[in-house]
Amino acid sequence: MITDKIDREERKDLSIACLALALAFTLVFIRGGWDTWTDLLFIFVISVITVGAAFILHEMAHKFTAMKFGYYAAFRKDNGMLLMGVALAALVGVVFAAPGATVIYGQPGRDMSKKENGIISVAGPVVNLCLGVLFFAIIVAGFAVQMLPVIIIGTMGLSVNGMIAFFNMLPISVLDGKKVLAWNPVIFAILIVLSLGMVLFATNYGGAMDTVIGAIFGW
Repeated sequence: MITDKIDREERKDLSIACLALALAFTLVFIRGGWDTWTDLLFIFVISVITVGAAFILHEMAHKFTAMKFGYYAAFRKDNGMLLMGVALAALVGVVFAAPGATVIYGQPGRDMSKKENGIISVAGPVVNLCLGVLFFAIIVAGFAVQMLPVIIIGTMGLSVNGMIAFFNMLPISVLDGKKVLAWNPVIFAILIVLSLGMVLFATNYGGAMDTVIGAIFGW
């Protein structure tokens, strides 16, 4: 079973990092204020669900792709990054979506190739882009049945996945983008443009989402 490949420490680290990241996203989503404590709780619960899908599947994509190449890999949280992420969200409304990283352990006498590193790195953002399509389908379903909570879930999920993908595709430090760029600049360019597009689409930049939804339903 897949879960057998995730040890207790990794599960604990994933859970803590997921909750911290969900709190950070909640602080960003409520930055304009909220009406009731019920609304605040609703946003936090939806953040936990959407971040859980986006973040955990992102990290697991790295882990299992690395394992496919024969490496051992496990997610490890970074307490300093966790605190910085929540603080930045509270103070300036920016999510620092790196509460830790999937650590890949090399093998004696074997160096990881640039291609292997690039493919392992690209797996996480690709998962987020795929999840973005799924959450957009949820938005469409919400409009179809005229249920605002479903639309909110879909929009938050689309936004979370877009932000996590775009942040991780930045070609700096130890982020995925730097390793993808070193391996294949064309794939890097495609993914960072798609990730940014998802972020802008989720915010209805230029009325893009309104236009697409209107076209789907003939409004």
